[in-house]
Amino acid sequence: MHFAEFYPRFLLRQQTAAISATANAAVMLLLWPEQDGLKLLLTRRAQHLRHHPGQISLPGGKIEAGESAAQAALRETEEEVGVKAKHIRLLGSLPLINTSTGFIVSPWLGFITQKPDFCIQHAEVDSLIELPLEVALAEHRRTSLWFERKNHKQLLHFIPYDGALIWGATAAIFHQLSRQTMDN
Repeated sequence: MHFAEFYPRFLLRQQTAAISATANAAVMLLLWPEQDGLKLLLTRRAQHLRHHPGQISLPGGKIEAGESAAQAALRETEEEVGVKAKHIRLLGSLPLINTSTGFIVSPWLGFITQKPDFCIQHAEVDSLIELPLEVALAEHRRTSLWFERKNHKQLLHFIPYDGALIWGATAAIFHQLSRQTMDN
């Protein structure tokens, strides 16, 4: 999928201050064009991290005091992978995601005009994955299973890709993005 096809189907949704205030973390779905379509950046979190070590995730982290969710997503992307906030065009946000570890995540979609020279901060990120957007959006690539934890049922999504397993909040965000782009 190319940007000209994707963008008109992505309904820009601005977060209100009330919604933004409930989020305590933000992530960036960073897209760029390549000849075979749009790519989406994923990170493999460092093994020593307290939350979600070694998992595949989106650049992001906690929202700091006085910072909006969008500002946090931009700042964390710059800190983790070296993409300057000024080069990212924010396209909009997706609904908040509640994680089982107590985070309320605000996902933001950003676009850069070309693949950057990434500069990984190894204290937080082990490696990068350049995921074709079509893989993230493809329902046939996603497996969904219900799990029960502490008398609470939760639907978890899983997407295998190139020897890695994308799951949890990241796969749930892709599920939301898929529904939003296909509905428009």
